[in-house]
Formats: sequence, C-alpha cells, structure tokens
Amino acid sequence: MSSTEAASEARGRPNPGAMVVGQIADEARRREKKRDVRPLGRLLPFMLRHKTDTGLALLFLFCSSAATLGLTGASRLLVDHGFAAGGAGIDRWFLLLGGVAMALALATALRYFYVTKSGERTVADLRKAVYAHVMTLDPAFFLKMRTGEVLSRMTTDIQIVETLLSTSISVALRNLVMLVGAIIVLFWVSPGLTGLVLLLGPLVLTPMFLVGRTVKKLTVQSQDRFAHAVGYAGESLDALETVQAFGREQSATAQFGSAVEGAFAASLKRIRARASMTALVITLMFCGIAVILWLGARAVISGDMSAGALAQFVFLSFLAAGSVGSLGEAWGDVQKAAGAMERIDELMRERPSIAAPAQPVALPVKPRGEAAFENVTFAYPGRPDLPALNGFTLDVRPGETVALVGPSGAGKSTVFRLLLRFYDPQSGRIRMDGVDLREADPRAVRERIALVAQEAPLFSGSALDNIRFGREAASRDEAVAAAAEAQALAFLEALPEGLETPLGERARSLSGGQRQRLAIARALVRDAPVLLLDEATSALDAENERLVQQALDEAMKGRTTLVIAHRLATVLRADRIVVMDQGRVVEEGTHADLVARGGLYARLAELQFQGA
Repeated sequence: MSSTEAASEARGRPNPGAMVVGQIADEARRREKKRDVRPLGRLLPFMLRHKTDTGLALLFLFCSSAATLGLTGASRLLVDHGFAAGGAGIDRWFLLLGGVAMALALATALRYFYVTKSGERTVADLRKAVYAHVMTLDPAFFLKMRTGEVLSRMTTDIQIVETLLSTSISVALRNLVMLVGAIIVLFWVSPGLTGLVLLLGPLVLTPMFLVGRTVKKLTVQSQDRFAHAVGYAGESLDALETVQAFGREQSATAQFGSAVEGAFAASLKRIRARASMTALVITLMFCGIAVILWLGARAVISGDMSAGALAQFVFLSFLAAGSVGSLGEAWGDVQKAAGAMERIDELMRERPSIAAPAQPVALPVKPRGEAAFENVTFAYPGRPDLPALNGFTLDVRPGETVALVGPSGAGKSTVFRLLLRFYDPQSGRIRMDGVDLREADPRAVRERIALVAQEAPLFSGSALDNIRFGREAASRDEAVAAAAEAQALAFLEALPEGLETPLGERARSLSGGQRQRLAIARALVRDAPVLLLDEATSALDAENERLVQQALDEAMKGRTTLVIAHRLATVLRADRIVVMDQGRVVEEGTHADLVARGGLYARLAELQFQGA
C-alpha cells in the first residue's frame, strides 16, 4: 500500500543495492563454510515422490560402473589371449571388448536420463512448494526479510540444489562405486603394486587440499567482487532515466567497469592458484605412476605378471585416481548445496502469523459491507513502542462513504491493512459484517474487499489479464463493462490489439492516469461490497484526476467505501469525514460541520484551500 506512512517507514534505511551486495557476500561466505550436510535430508520427501525414477537411476549407475570395470577385464583378456597362436582368436576378444563398451554406453545413457529426470522433477516440485509457501506468508514476514533475499533463495539456492541432484550427486556416487570397485580389483591383480598406489594417494591429495583452501578463499573474493558489480549494475539500470537525466552515463559505465575489473583481478588470482595446483598434482601423479609402471614392467619381464594384467592395473589406477579427484569436487558441491538447502528450509519453516483458524466462522452469505473497529490498538512488528493505532474506534455502515484524513503518520493506511487482515491488532476487535476477523478465513474476508492504491501495481500481460486479476473467472464482457465504468475503455480499445495488447512490465507503456483507471477497472470487476481507495488521485494532473474521479464515482455506487486522501477537495462529497491524529479519531462529521468546529480538520482545510 503506497501511502505517506509507508514512505515514512522506509526513511533512514540504508542503500538497498549496497544491502543486497553485502548480503550476497555474506551468504557466499556462509555457503563456503558449510560442513553439515544434514539439511540435504530434507530433500528426501520430494525424492520419494518419484521412487521409480530414483531407483532406476541407482540401478543404471551401478550397471555403468560395473561395465567400466568390466572394460578393464576385457582389455586384459585381449592383451593376454588375443595375440596367442598368431592372433587366431583376436576377433573374438575384440567382439567381447566391443560388447562391454556397448553395455557401458547404454547403461551410462540410461543413468544420465534417469538421474537428470528424477533430479529436475524433484527440483520442480521443490520450486513449486517454496513458491506456494511464500505466497501464504504475511507482510510481517517481509518486514524482517527483504524480497530480494526471498528471490535469491527461490532462484540461486534452488539452482545450486538442482546442480547437485541432476549432476553432482550422480558423479559422486558413480566415482565412489568406481573407487571401491577399482581398489578391490587392483588388490586382486597385484596386492604389492596396489599398496604403492595407496601410498601415492596422500602424496597427491595433500597439496590438493592445501592449495584448495586458497582457491576457495579466492573464489569467495571473486564472488564478492562480482556481486558488487552486479549490485551496482542493478541500481543503475533500475534508475536509468535518472542516470541519463543527470548525464551520468559515462560515470556509471566507468564505475561498473572498475567493479568488473576488480572481479576479474580476483578471478585471475584464483586462476593462477588453481593452475599452480594442477601443475603440482600432475607432476606428482606422473612421477608416482612412472615409478609404479617401472616396477610393473620389471614384474612382466621377470614373469611375475602378464602384460594384460599390467595394462589392466594401469587402467584401474587411472580410474581410481580420477574418481578421487572427482569426489573432491563433488564434495564441494555437496557442501554448497547443503548450505543452500538450509536457507531454503529456513524459508519453508516460516509460518504466517495471519492464518485461518481451524474452524473459521463463515461470513454472511449475503454481504452487507459493514466494517467496525472496536477500541483497536496496533503497533507494527519491530516498533512495539510506537502504536500506529491507539484506541481506534470506527463504525462504517453498509453503503456509506467514509473519508479518512489527517496528517502523515496518523494511522490511515494502517486501518486498511488491518481491515485486509495483513496484521492482527494487539488489542481490540475488527468486524466485517458482524464477524470478528480473527475468527474468519482471511481469504473470505479479502474476497469482499477491492483495493485501489495511489500507485496500484499492474502486471505484465494484456489489459484484459490485468482486469481479470481482480476476478479470474470474469468473462470478457464483464471485463469490458468494468473498463467502461472506469473510464478506461476508450484508450484500451485504441491500443494496437485492444484489450489483448501486451502492456509490458508493470504496464509502463500506459500513462499514470491510464494505469490508475485500469486499476479501478480491476477493482470494479471484483464486484466486492467494500471498496478501499488509498490516495487514488493524489499523483495525477487535473485532467487525469477528473477522469479518475469520474471512474471512482461510478465505482463507489452501491458499495461501502473508505477513502484516504490528503487532498481534501477529493473527499468533500463523502457521507462522513473521519479525522485521525496519532492513531485516534479526533473528529468526524461533514466538511461543513468540521470546518465550523475550528479543530484539526479546519486547520488542514485552511492550509490547503488558502494555498490553492
């Protein structure tokens, strides 16, 4: 709801772009430090919904690993027996090798298909569950967590989990099976050489872990620098018109370029460290393998080992070494995904403070449009010592038009928020058609209310889509009738495709007055008995204000209407004007009565009408 009160709440907050950048950096660091992988267990309920695909993925994973190990055995048989008797039986051994390779290809393809399918299906269910849950959370939740943070968890974090489920977990399991299988077969082929291979492992892994820590730190620095660049770009693009109006394009480009260069410099350090690590690991591995091959070659010459056994041993050694390296990378992905899943789970554990009771009281079938506030006291979360409403009492009769006026911070918009049951008061009661809102289903309450705000948000899509947002089941004729009542039909029909014309993001292709009339049409098609108008004309010029006021006059007919307005000229025709100050009703009556009393309303009226 966009009122002066809402604006005052934002006063004194730090720069949002800087906050997002800082938060991205903090979260990057938290993800890197994550060691507990237990949060990944919360994916099990989603995975168990697709037991068949998950089971087939595991089956073909073992089949492909077994086929890879079988390939080493087929190669040994080919070397040892294919060249015997002048190579008379070599075709048979090559056919065996080809058959094992075909089995490996088929098993690998099926493993990839079912692992990817089950992973992406699980993530799709997770995405839907998270979004559906977020849509149930109330505004109080978004006072403690920014929308950008929620979007980060729904996009970036879920993407990390998707990478784990569709790729990393498959790689990790495959390499784990391969490592265990390769070591078992290696011991069978040559226990002595296998012992040397196991001694070589720590020699290679130690520098990997030592340099890997440095690479990890440099990766975090690079991510932080890049986050800064992205945050600055987002701010500049969001305020592009302001940047261009002040002629700051080159300055903005230079600052973004500087941020990108900083990110590149950090990445370059990481690249150098990783390149050095790669060179060191390859050198150590090659030297170790050369020693083992030398010993194996001497064993073949002495007759202690066949040439085929040596070939199989070398093949298995490379498989085992590759599996160890891949497991290290996969473990990093597992840790990262565990951190991401914990953040997602934090979101899923949030519970709305506003929810329907177990047995909600039904509102009267025939709505009357009656609203009552009984000695209501309410303070926003985080500001318990500054009540927005303090002993507020108001009865609104069916079909009555009541205007709420008063200085900024008087609590006018808070009245709307409580009536929509975005919050519950700390004391007092609010009734809709005689039913306490706490005892009713919030959805049922909101179905009886239509809202037109000062800058009513519109959505991408067509004008028809935006009107039907008020009531999804509305027919085209009903939408057209609502547009006509809202004085919007003429300009909508003049669009290239009429009401089906795409309006772009937030309907920015329309003028302010046109967007406001479209918002009124959306409220009208809802056909709700209660209409809330929050500064609906304050940001418009005289001509648009006249057209929008005509639309509002139509909208108010036959409905209970509450109007918030700072411009008193827009509320002169209200049945009753309620003057608020410091969360209380201090005066009420008609315009003439209130001016005659010489109170707060009279002072406000004098300031406005004399200034005019």
